[in-house]
Amino acid sequence: MNFSEVFKLSSQLCKFSPDGKLLASGVQYRVVVRDVNTLQILQLYTCLDQIQRIEWSSDSLFILCAMYKRGIVQVWSLEQPNWHCKIDEGSAGLIASCWSPDGRHILNTTEFHLRITVWSLCTKSVSYIKYPKACQQGIAFTKDGRYMALAERRDCKDYVSIFVCSDWQLLRHFDTETQDMAGIEWAPNGCVLAVWDACLEYKVLLYSLDGRLLSVYQAYEWSLGVKSVAWSPSSQFLAIGSYDEKVRILNHVTWKKIAEFEHPVTVASPKIIVYREVEKSPAVEMDKLVFPPSKAMASSLFSTRSKYEVAQESVSLHHVKPAIDRANPRVGIGMLAFSSDNYFLATRNDNIPNALWIWDIQKMKLFVVLEQLCAIQLFQWDPRQSRLAICTANTRVYLWSPAGCVSVQVPMEGDFQVVSLCWHPSGDSLALLSKDSFCMCYLERDEEKAK
Repeated sequence: MNFSEVFKLSSQLCKFSPDGKLLASGVQYRVVVRDVNTLQILQLYTCLDQIQRIEWSSDSLFILCAMYKRGIVQVWSLEQPNWHCKIDEGSAGLIASCWSPDGRHILNTTEFHLRITVWSLCTKSVSYIKYPKACQQGIAFTKDGRYMALAERRDCKDYVSIFVCSDWQLLRHFDTETQDMAGIEWAPNGCVLAVWDACLEYKVLLYSLDGRLLSVYQAYEWSLGVKSVAWSPSSQFLAIGSYDEKVRILNHVTWKKIAEFEHPVTVASPKIIVYREVEKSPAVEMDKLVFPPSKAMASSLFSTRSKYEVAQESVSLHHVKPAIDRANPRVGIGMLAFSSDNYFLATRNDNIPNALWIWDIQKMKLFVVLEQLCAIQLFQWDPRQSRLAICTANTRVYLWSPAGCVSVQVPMEGDFQVVSLCWHPSGDSLALLSKDSFCMCYLERDEEKAK
């Protein structure tokens, strides 16, 4: 495993291009585009104000830079560096901006969710979509890029509109049986749309592409409900994380529950492997100790090394008591994600923030638990295999695979705390992000290991 030097960064704006050849990073009002292999700067774009969002077009030819405070979006071309586009929403303001799947239209959401403006880069035409709903996840595109689903709110009722992305014509419009829709998500095969209610009511609805209600799932009533939702890459399973600290798995044939995963504080089963992160200070030979100590000796005296140990008996995980009298209590399944090969599901229970649970989807049972020393900030699956990267806002990055797990110290001077990370599309490297800088982490390829 190798690391690059550290580069400056603002607001954790760091994105790989979809084709994997380029890396864009935001530094205040500038966008720096680097070659992924050499990290040489290829382009440097200067925007009108501090950048709050960066997004690549699907074909990696354009970069969108959103400046929400100014209500402006600027678009830069990689093929023609002299060409650029500026979109000003004016007094309507701007709170969100994204590409359409074709990479030639931009969708801007105005302040107070008054409308969504669809701007065409090719024809310079403008379309307006009214009544977008202010919710967690109000826009969803099918994986093939043909359709867009939009959550709407009009006349005190929730609706979903389905548009054809090629010409933005309305395909279907239907109301949903939700009190306060919180999000929508297409299955990867684009055949089913999952719609879920806000946390005050547990309700998940499944609709077909033509707007038919296929199923309604409600695990319980009169308690805080759905907190997170994820489709499996094969579209066979829908995982629903809820405030009762459980994950429920629905199948795609009957849309009934086929498994329920609990997250207890104590892991008692001897069949479950629990990896515990432990810190140890390196031993110092007293006869070699001098005063004042050299720089190398001083760093070794105060440094600690981290590694995983397999727990030999039942484990009581670090538990945080949630403030149940406040809004959005830290309890329940706040993060969950399927591995790219569909074999595993990783989950985090927010009131056991240091633990990561990994479930075997083929056997529908718990496979392994990782207990970290610090709260888990983010985890992300390798896009090509069953390998998971984890960060806990310290100077280390953690990797897990079915073969085991490892803790790696990021060898940077100063206080480089990894607060976020993102995988390269090939799965060969990671971008590790701290508060105001980033570095690249290069992993060994399987072919290199074989040699």
